[in-house]
Amino acid sequence: MKTKIAYYLFCLAGILLTWPALAAIETKSADPYLGAIVIDADTGQILFEDHSNVKGYPASVLKTMDLMILLDKINMGAMRLDEKITILAEVSKIGGSQVYLKENEIFTVDELLYALMVQSANDAATALAIQAAGSKEGFVALMNQRAKELGMKSTEFHSIHGLPPAKDQLPDVTTARDLARLARALLKYPDCLRYTSCKEHGFRDNKFIMRNHNRLLASFPGCDGLKTGFFRNAGYSIVATAKRGNTRIIAVILGSKSKKSRDQKAAELLAKGFAEMSQKQAFVTKSAPPPVPVDQPAEKEKPRSNRVLWLVISLVALVIVAVACYWFFFYRPRNKEDLVQRH
Repeated sequence: MKTKIAYYLFCLAGILLTWPALAAIETKSADPYLGAIVIDADTGQILFEDHSNVKGYPASVLKTMDLMILLDKINMGAMRLDEKITILAEVSKIGGSQVYLKENEIFTVDELLYALMVQSANDAATALAIQAAGSKEGFVALMNQRAKELGMKSTEFHSIHGLPPAKDQLPDVTTARDLARLARALLKYPDCLRYTSCKEHGFRDNKFIMRNHNRLLASFPGCDGLKTGFFRNAGYSIVATAKRGNTRIIAVILGSKSKKSRDQKAAELLAKGFAEMSQKQAFVTKSAPPPVPVDQPAEKEKPRSNRVLWLVISLVALVIVAVACYWFFFYRPRNKEDLVQRH
């Protein structure tokens, strides 16, 4: 009896030890996307949403928050567009998309803002953050404070650029709905479109030509922003906005499997948003609730996950643990007499 109890306890322990690892497996990109939302920029009315509260990695899309904080500083007089920034050694060591800033180079805030939004330069983001807040950590604190003020309850920032997290660093996390809130707030700063609508811009006296990663600027009529983002585990994301007449639409695609799919879906949702707005009707799916402003809380959604894979891994783990326990308690010979008897 005691042996059986020990056996069952051992199996339970195996399940408990295995489950946290299984639970950590979650999809951060999907086909056609992890989450999406379309809103009217003026009213915040949701025209369409699909898994808009599922959490994913924003990647460089979070630079829209960088831009908002920096424009805040400029509007308050704490920074100036013509203010000169001397590049520090740590800035020159940032990887990913960059303009290859070198230690002791000098650029204006305006030049670095173009690099931030057109080239999506991580080194420019670092230089601007340190100038604005004194340190990267200080700027991240400002990002999270602003997110809280905007009601971005599912968002956590841990970096100033959106690169994959370093060792012992938590990833940046957000949702399509939260990004729509951020985009709507950012568009209240007219100067933001000067940077986000720029298809290409010269840097270092035009020796380095920066080209915007947002292909909708050229392919979708009226598109003038805002930002794209990508790294492998995050998938492809975009916060896109376009204006036609007096109507401005914001579309967010979070965690798409491919760049092509992301851009196609973003263009499709922008077009549908304009069509619905022209008819003065809400654009919703059959399963979606009636349209509400994006600033109002929505019912929490369960993230998409490969539950079949979880189940298979769990069953395999259980079988392995059960076989090991059976062998240990019932089959493994305990002494030479047992060995002789079994043969």
